Order: sequence, then C-alpha cells, then structure tokens
Amino acid sequence: MKIYDIFDQENRISVGTLLYFEKEKSFIIELSEALDEWNAPLLFSALIKKGRTTVSRESSLMWVRERVIPSDRQNISAILANHKLKEYDEMKFLEISEGKCSQDSLMIKKTDQLPRYVESRMQRNLTGMFISGDNEIICFFADDTTRRIPLNTLPNVSDVEKIMRNEKLFASGKIGAAGYYITFNDSIDISAITLHSAGVSIPVRKKDFLSFIRHSVLDTTETANILSCSRQNIAYLVKQGQLTPIKENVMGNLYLKDDVIKSRW
Repeated sequence: MKIYDIFDQENRISVGTLLYFEKEKSFIIELSEALDEWNAPLLFSALIKKGRTTVSRESSLMWVRERVIPSDRQNISAILANHKLKEYDEMKFLEISEGKCSQDSLMIKKTDQLPRYVESRMQRNLTGMFISGDNEIICFFADDTTRRIPLNTLPNVSDVEKIMRNEKLFASGKIGAAGYYITFNDSIDISAITLHSAGVSIPVRKKDFLSFIRHSVLDTTETANILSCSRQNIAYLVKQGQLTPIKENVMGNLYLKDDVIKSRW
C-alpha cells in the first residue's frame, strides 16, 4: 500500500489521504476531518455534507482519472514511450504530475505514515467475511465485532436485488483492499461502513470462529484416522449418505468433526 497526502496549495491545508493498493490497482481516499462542504474538493463536497469521509473506490478512481492523461488519448503510445512505461498506469501518471490539475490547487505528497484519523476509521474495516444462507453475510471487523447483515436490510445500496437474485453473483462476494468493502464479481461494492452500521451484532469473535475451524474441521486423512478406516471407506460412507462433506475437492474433502464422530454411533 502506498500513502499520499492530498494537499491544497492555495489554502495550505491537507484535504485528505490517498491510499493506493498496488496488487489490486485500486484507490481509496480518506477525507480530512478539517474539511467542510465549502473547502472540500467539488467531487467530495456532497459527501462531506452527508457526514461521509471515506470515499468509495469508484469515486476515488474517478478523482484520480480527472488528474491524469486518459488511456484513450490519441498519442498515448508515444506518451508511454516518452516516460518509459510498458503499459498505461494511472498511479504512474499521477506520481509524474504530483497529482496537479489545472482545475484546482491540489497536489499529492508521498508519505510513509498513516494519519491517526485514517487508522481510527480502519477499525470499521473488514477482517473476514463469509456468505451465509437466506441472502445474509457474516462479517468480522477490525474492532473485534462480528455482525450479521441480511442484504435486504441494506440502506441506499444499488444492485442489492441483483445480488440476491443471482446465486453465482452472491457466492462471488469477497473482501476488497484493506477490508474497505465487499465486492461481488469485482463490479458491485458494498462499503465496510455500510455493513458495520446495518449489521446486527452477534456474540462471536473472529478468533472464536477460527478456533472452531481449527478444532472442528477435518480433512480426509484425519477423518480416516478417527474412523480407523481407509480413504476408500470414507468415499463409501459419503456415497451411502452416512457422512456429508462440508466442502468437496479433487484433492480431498473436508468434514465436520462432530459429523465424523456421529458416523461411529
């Protein structure tokens, strides 16, 4: 992760922090607590007015693209060659220009330190999640809370109905960069802040869940050892419906320890 201070040269104030996640090539902007709707950049003034200070990756990318040469520029090949770049990269061009734009007085300055307000907000970020039944998501957060979120209760989130209607799309849900959001098919994002606010707290911590997995999930070899039988016998039990794997894989299945023990009764 790269960290940049977004600095207003004219007003001599820090507007916020730009985070760049190199592997995903995605951006997140955290707006400064000192901003109000009058001194905030035009793109973000509406967010500040609503009390929102974390900018989505879509809007953060939009801000970056407003400040760099577009990828469809007619002479883009010559520009890339001039800067010794093999491919188009928004972050490279943003660094080259220091984030400056003729439309305002903003620029970026690289830093190695996260501001405290960013560290504080990251406590609402996700550290884990899994898809549950009935269109629900179970989320673990950095503040050591666990929340159950039925998708149909999420306020003001577009495409929720689309996610719930498409089983494959729903199953594609995964955590985005630094736990800032959950993304479905890498095209529909739901922010961690929205999930944290809308979720119902449940009394299970992530470390409790991980402990459950370590002590309660067995691979095929461990299952065969407990039942004192061969892998072929395990396959027979599964075929007969006497043992049901919780996950199937060509390299071997996973089983719940309680189910394995019950098969001995």
